[in-house]
Amino acid sequence: MSTAILIENLTKRFRDVSAVDGLNLSVPENSIFGLVGPNGAGKTTAIKIIMNILRATSGRAQVLTWDSTQLSGAAFESIGYVSENQKLPEWMRVSEFLAYARNFYPTWDRDLEKDLVQRFDLPPKRQLKKLSRGMRMKVALASSLAYRPRLIVMDEPFSGLDPVVRDELIESISERAQGSTVLISSHDLAEIESLANHIGYLEAGRLRFSESLSSLASRFRQVDLTFAAPPTIPAQLPVSWMRLEATGTAVRFIESTFDESKTRSEITQVFGEGSSAAFTQMSLRSIFLAVARDARKHRGTSA
Repeated sequence: MSTAILIENLTKRFRDVSAVDGLNLSVPENSIFGLVGPNGAGKTTAIKIIMNILRATSGRAQVLTWDSTQLSGAAFESIGYVSENQKLPEWMRVSEFLAYARNFYPTWDRDLEKDLVQRFDLPPKRQLKKLSRGMRMKVALASSLAYRPRLIVMDEPFSGLDPVVRDELIESISERAQGSTVLISSHDLAEIESLANHIGYLEAGRLRFSESLSSLASRFRQVDLTFAAPPTIPAQLPVSWMRLEATGTAVRFIESTFDESKTRSEITQVFGEGSSAAFTQMSLRSIFLAVARDARKHRGTSA
């Protein structure tokens, strides 16, 4: 599979703090890749290195055919970038800003621009400084989609937006991103789940996993066991079991490498015969919380 972004051994230190720590990540071409992780995980730092806003301490990133440190001018004719703190020339009117941006992109599609202005209900004659945050984000997205870039990079685009605006942005990204690769970081896991087809999870500057959303959904299950009498919980449990809790005759845990026959066999090996088991699919948010809490537990154990 071709890659739109390839990150190899990327590290970024701010004095004694490693914001990104030996990160390796591949973003498949034509995917909508959701980059998730807790606050301080290194998502924004990694994106700024990818976009040549920050320089890495070590390692490298390739973006389309360019080394990230070489991104400039002509390269951005193929790349769209939208960030949470997008800076726009607030003194310009919406129509003036789009006309200004149009001059930098040979592939700018005027018909698509008109469609986006109509779709987002943008007021052409209003100054950008008089727009709501949601409207400014729509303008930024319209200016990044109108030239049909091969790669669209979005850093927390939904932060602080009301649900209606979020839904409009997500629908437009889904519709307009065909033939493009989208890298999008967000804390809004429900929205990422409805948009992305590939997920990468960062924690403490390192990649915990990166895989298709369908693969991720298939391998995580909440397991509920019921026994006739309170079971004995052994000290050693399968390494793929997370967050085990026992209350009376009930045991619950998260299986992170679910295969029904394997999981049932492991349950029998650990607890013996006599339990009933129920396996429940998990949302991306539930998986995210399980992984984050498990990582926090192991950091506490090693401290």
